[in-house]
Amino acid sequence: MNPTIRNVTQRITQRSQATRQTYLVSMQAQHKAGRSQRAGMGCANMAHTFAALPANDKLKVREARAPHLGIVTAYNDMLSAHQPYEHYPEKIKAAARAHGATAQVAGGVPAMCDGVTQGAAGMELSLFSRDVIALSTAVALSHNVFDAALFLGICDKIVPGLLMGALQFGHLPAVFVPAGPMTSGLSNDQKSKVRQLYAQGLVDREALLDAESQAYHGVGTCTFYGTANSNQMLLEIMGLQLPGSSFVNPGTPLRDALTVEAVRRAVRLVGGDNVPPLTLADIVDERVIVNGIVGLLATGGSTNHTLHLVAIARSAGILIDWDDFAELSHVTPLLARIYPNGAADVNHFHAAGGMGFLIRELLDAGLLHADVHTVMGPGLAACAQEPWLDNGVLAWRAAPAFSGDLTVLRPAGNPFSADGGLRLLKGNLGRSVVKVSAVKPEHRQVQAPAVVVADQQDLLSLYQQGQLQRDFIAVVRYQGPQANGMPELHKLMPPLGALQDQGFKVALVTDGRMSGASGKVPSAIHLSPEALGGGPIARVMDGDLITLDCELGILQLEVDDATLAARELRVPDLSANTRGTGRELFGLFRRNAATAEAGASPLFG
Repeated sequence: MNPTIRNVTQRITQRSQATRQTYLVSMQAQHKAGRSQRAGMGCANMAHTFAALPANDKLKVREARAPHLGIVTAYNDMLSAHQPYEHYPEKIKAAARAHGATAQVAGGVPAMCDGVTQGAAGMELSLFSRDVIALSTAVALSHNVFDAALFLGICDKIVPGLLMGALQFGHLPAVFVPAGPMTSGLSNDQKSKVRQLYAQGLVDREALLDAESQAYHGVGTCTFYGTANSNQMLLEIMGLQLPGSSFVNPGTPLRDALTVEAVRRAVRLVGGDNVPPLTLADIVDERVIVNGIVGLLATGGSTNHTLHLVAIARSAGILIDWDDFAELSHVTPLLARIYPNGAADVNHFHAAGGMGFLIRELLDAGLLHADVHTVMGPGLAACAQEPWLDNGVLAWRAAPAFSGDLTVLRPAGNPFSADGGLRLLKGNLGRSVVKVSAVKPEHRQVQAPAVVVADQQDLLSLYQQGQLQRDFIAVVRYQGPQANGMPELHKLMPPLGALQDQGFKVALVTDGRMSGASGKVPSAIHLSPEALGGGPIARVMDGDLITLDCELGILQLEVDDATLAARELRVPDLSANTRGTGRELFGLFRRNAATAEAGASPLFG
């Protein structure tokens, strides 16, 4: 075991001792040893549970003789990634019956598409939708009639929210069931180029829409390596879904076989005949959280998980912070290049060896905890396999010994870079994170005057007016969770990228978020404390010199403390962020949101 991995894990364990023990005591209190979850229910309660079930299922549930599985689904057919889930409940129920069990849809959770809401008012609900999903998951499982649960979700806030909610029912076994990515369309590089050309006014809207439609063209997850696909990597490396299942395309025989197998695994995890159950709380511990961080770093995954993983860990009583991410990043090699950190998409990554190859390489290098539990049983080595159909029957084999494409996936002994590319920046502006795996070395150090705005549209307007043809650092503030729900600012990337390509030194500093697809422009994001909380970013003025140094981990406003303290703090009118598109309903969330480094959640702050 790499000593840094071991030391960080020990530090997290010590830091979390009290909160973790409280969590485990709570899970033990909810566990009904050797009995169905329905044991002891009142007759009227039980009758409501099985009233609508088919006769044979009703008998099994009534007599509590077989495992009863709850399905929590994020299905809707607006999200291409979730559209395949429409018929999963029927498949799951049939598979459960085939294995002597029963299943019901326990409830649905909302699922919004960040791709639709980018740059629009709806994006201000996006981050908190994660917490709504966690609450909805708890409501779905609150009937306390299920012996295990299956979770259907893929995209940005959906998987973190499902897992946060599921962990409150960690006394139950749990399996996550993916649906897979869409087939490859227009390459991500081509799509990005058209976006930049449109930002410069060199192509029209019709050309832009045509390019986007060729990229996002069918059912399945978007194929770039943003938060949705980072979620899938995370679930696999944490042992919460079947090995090799994340990136199998929808509507294929292998995809269907994996869904059926997920049900069989859930039934087995319930235990029985003196075999104890393997619950979610048994699986998710400090080691598994560290494995998740390492997987994120080794693949150049979404920066959104510097929020989500923190909130997920806190849901299980585990306390992590950005120092942990940064320290692990120093020893974790970058083994994958998937857009925006390369030209490939997740289908290419999967074909090159995928998750099985990645997990085996990290295990062999001593960068993952091997002695963990997964839905496959004890030991992470079981996840270094890939599924295949042997004469139509699902089987497992060892992951490929060699990468099928060294431009996409590499062994630990020959990485793309020696570190994971996630840096912690510190200075008199506070603490923030920056992802440099897609930022060229010559762009990682920027010292330039500030251009200060309190709305991303104001910066876009300056660009369209031709006022940004120079070196500058964009300071986009009042974008934190308490100010307006911490929207992603992905719309800023095409113009900033175009300016960088023209030879200008540019960077972004914000207390907001950047998309999981953020790339080549150095972006100090999630700055804490946020402007509305009195953070120093609120006192930055146009023309102030800022140093952003990704190599040395510095984010410094070159203004002396006395001058900075003497500046009058003027909070802009943020009332527009509280009205319309349902934002009135989220005031409670904004007022109670934790800091970014604490996960930005109003639930586990």
